[in-house]
Amino acid sequence: MPKYIFVTGGVVSSIGKGITAASIGRVLRSRGVGVSIQKLDPYINVDPGTMAPNQHGEVFVTEDGAETDLDLGHYERFIDENLTRASNVTTGQVYASVIAKERKGDYLGGTIQVIPHITNEIKERIGRVTRQTGADVVIVEVGGTVGDIEGLPFLEAIRQLRREVGRQNVLYIHVTLLPHIGSTNELKTKPTQHSVNELRRIGIQPDILICRADYPVTRELREKIAIFGDISEEAVIPLQTSKTIYEVPLVLEKAGLGRFITRELGLDASLPDLRTWSELVAKIMEPKPKLPIAIVGKYVKSPDAYMSIVEALKHAGLHHGLDIEIQWVDSEDLERDSNVRLLEPVAGILVAPGFGSRGIEGKIRAARFAREHKVPYLGVCLGMQVAVIELARSLLHSSLPNSTEFDETTKYPVIDIMPDQRDIAEKGGTMRLGVWPCRLTPGTRAATAYGQPIVYERHRHRYEFGNEYRELLTAGGMELSGLSPDGRLVEIIELKEHPWFVGSQFHPEFKSRPDRPHPLFQDFLGAAKSFWGKLPDERVEVLEVEEAAVAARVSGSSH
Repeated sequence: MPKYIFVTGGVVSSIGKGITAASIGRVLRSRGVGVSIQKLDPYINVDPGTMAPNQHGEVFVTEDGAETDLDLGHYERFIDENLTRASNVTTGQVYASVIAKERKGDYLGGTIQVIPHITNEIKERIGRVTRQTGADVVIVEVGGTVGDIEGLPFLEAIRQLRREVGRQNVLYIHVTLLPHIGSTNELKTKPTQHSVNELRRIGIQPDILICRADYPVTRELREKIAIFGDISEEAVIPLQTSKTIYEVPLVLEKAGLGRFITRELGLDASLPDLRTWSELVAKIMEPKPKLPIAIVGKYVKSPDAYMSIVEALKHAGLHHGLDIEIQWVDSEDLERDSNVRLLEPVAGILVAPGFGSRGIEGKIRAARFAREHKVPYLGVCLGMQVAVIELARSLLHSSLPNSTEFDETTKYPVIDIMPDQRDIAEKGGTMRLGVWPCRLTPGTRAATAYGQPIVYERHRHRYEFGNEYRELLTAGGMELSGLSPDGRLVEIIELKEHPWFVGSQFHPEFKSRPDRPHPLFQDFLGAAKSFWGKLPDERVEVLEVEEAAVAARVSGSSH
């Protein structure tokens, strides 16, 4: 019989349920327990693919091409398993499926209701993960906050599941916040009490309370929470804010969560082995030289939009013994000539993915700056495409080369939608999604980074390299270092006469792991480290002084 752990959140949103669920997965994996994780998202969108990144954050793509919530990225990085589309369920998917079945007559003319039809669909999708993966334990994070009207059908479904699969096979974990009141210098438990009461009103009695706090949670507070929550003190797990998210599994294990879960679910588990993870965290914590890397994008005011890129940079930085200092550069700011100096005090430039024309000229300018000043460059998806546009403009001495995404009538469509995609009207239907093979060109920087002839990477894009411009661009110094096995699609480009300038049509960040940085990120930072080491000390000092002066002026103008 499969075992389930349901993780809910209370008091406030963004409390860290995703990291908590991922960390529980790591704790159980350390005991030899097979784990998979699923996210239930109450929003009515079918998936986050068409949602604004500055509202929802990054769209994480799975191996099988599902556009999912960014929490799936955390799950994969913590449990080191590739998840599938079954691991993300939305209200939109559930209702679309139920309505489609009703239209086909599957319900034999019955009246369709939230209970049982919607809740049955939710339960079927939860069970789907167990059937597909064969995991010993499926951890299910319920998105949103207890009390949200959108989440009620999901909470009702997980309430019913305990009755159906047996109480001994289900645990409810509730993550809450203990806010700190500055005037009295104390943590307050009342919001947690109310959140637990709301769960009980729905019919769910939490088995474990994980209490998030910015300050230490005392024994007295744990006793108080246990009394009001009607659970044992052992089941009240304090989770103080950590210096790194990768420390959370160690904190939970030390608090006894792993022992409690394995006992309550009757799991046949070994003793925990978190030695490698502990070494990873110790390595993260130790002081390291800083390396400034610019991320150029149009959603930089919402860093969650680039979550996997940031984590991939950290993973690669760890490999090189570096602390990556991210300089967020708004691509719209770069569209003003004077602001190109925002790129000068950095060791490398990463142009981030995105859709739409806003800020695109700033990204092109970033690619030109990296090419002309020999700054290490990594272009991800759109970041590769703007590098192609920039070089074409330079070679043709014209501002006309462009992508048909931004100029449908451009004279030089160096980036274009593939001919067989032109007549597809639905947005998602024209996307190249999920894992695609890429054959590497021997002797190139990409081939050196990977160390193997064929790789498999995840895609999320609509437009492609314009094949009719291959000859022009390769004659101008561009190397097509990665192609689809049939040679039809360009997957990776690089510049021959540049220390390290690489663009990938795919998203390498999705496959990076804390202990296994992605090869392209690893070599990008290796080149950036070398470039930074060659900068004259005088220039670095001048840039630091200029940066301090700018900060002082900005601070002065804000008063």
